[in-house]
Amino acid sequence: MTPAMQVLMREAERVWDDFWSAVYERGDAAAAAALLAPEAVLVDMPAMTGGNDRAEIERHLAETVTPHLPADLVRRRVSRTVDTRGLVDELRWTFTHDRELPWLLPGVPPTGRSVRVLAVSVVAVRQGRIASVRTLWDDVRLRRQLAAS
Repeated sequence: MTPAMQVLMREAERVWDDFWSAVYERGDAAAAAALLAPEAVLVDMPAMTGGNDRAEIERHLAETVTPHLPADLVRRRVSRTVDTRGLVDELRWTFTHDRELPWLLPGVPPTGRSVRVLAVSVVAVRQGRIASVRTLWDDVRLRRQLAAS
């Protein structure tokens, strides 16, 4: 692996970590959008929420995600694979379903139940900007945890 490849890999990690921090730790949709390529795409599957360009994604983050984050949301990285064009994170999310989550579970009212769910994010980075983010949640496990016991 060349030094130039290592630089690209570190840059992919930095830009993704900065994006994640802006959205989920600081609730700053504008700072997150500044890290996106103009033609970026963001999709949270299977809810199919997100956006198809920087403006749509910023609006989605500002209106649908950041105001609706669980109070006790915790993300732990299980694994990360990085190459010169992006990365894949396997994540374990834990939270209490204390509010509606239109970005993850549109139309499902809060249950007050604790949730522990896995997700995989596939992130493409081009020229120091995020070109695409596709996150796949374990929807079956998520919904089973929220069902009446």
